[in-house]
Amino acid sequence: MEYIQPSIELFEIQIDEPVTVLTDLLISAVCLYGYLILRKKTGNPSIRKLMMFHLAFMGLATAIGGIIGHGLLSYLSFAWKTPGWVLSMVSIAALERAVILYASPLISKRLGTFFIWLNIAELITFIVLSFATLDFFYVEVHAGYGLVVVVSSFSVFIYSKTKNRAAKTLLIGVGWSVVAAVFFTFKWGIGPWFNHFDLCHLFMAISTFYLFIGGKRMLANSAF
Repeated sequence: MEYIQPSIELFEIQIDEPVTVLTDLLISAVCLYGYLILRKKTGNPSIRKLMMFHLAFMGLATAIGGIIGHGLLSYLSFAWKTPGWVLSMVSIAALERAVILYASPLISKRLGTFFIWLNIAELITFIVLSFATLDFFYVEVHAGYGLVVVVSSFSVFIYSKTKNRAAKTLLIGVGWSVVAAVFFTFKWGIGPWFNHFDLCHLFMAISTFYLFIGGKRMLANSAF
């Protein structure tokens, strides 16, 4: 059952879906925490940079999504949602690239280059589709492809070869993102003050934490 969250008024400003705003900002807080931790870490500089990009862009995406896409949308047009969409897609693409680079010692250089170019083509394609249609569906598909197909496949491959803890942790993170997607798709909520958006965001925050820990472990064991 889909629950519609009531609006509140704060300092004479209407805030739509206030709990959803807060749960979006919870994801942003996890991203900020992870970013600040990874900034102090050493290891493969490319993987470190990509994981920091992932967390920074996802943090910005969820902050924009919460404040503009939910809280203040009654004052703005629907198109204002798109900056957050783009940032989230760039974030997922950065995570994909980090895992591809992490797997590079285990695959041929040609195959690694192919997946890197596929990563770029996939990102451009879904950004264009999202802008052309203004449909969040393409953002969802991109996230599903990036996490379930790319990140989980490479993580399973890495773990099968090395029994690597980083790969296992990334798989746990992807698993929590799948749980979030199920609650979002079927619109399962507790009530109007904690609806399917809020539960989805809660599970996304857990997923983000595990993906950050996976990133930290990749840096700690960059060459296996």
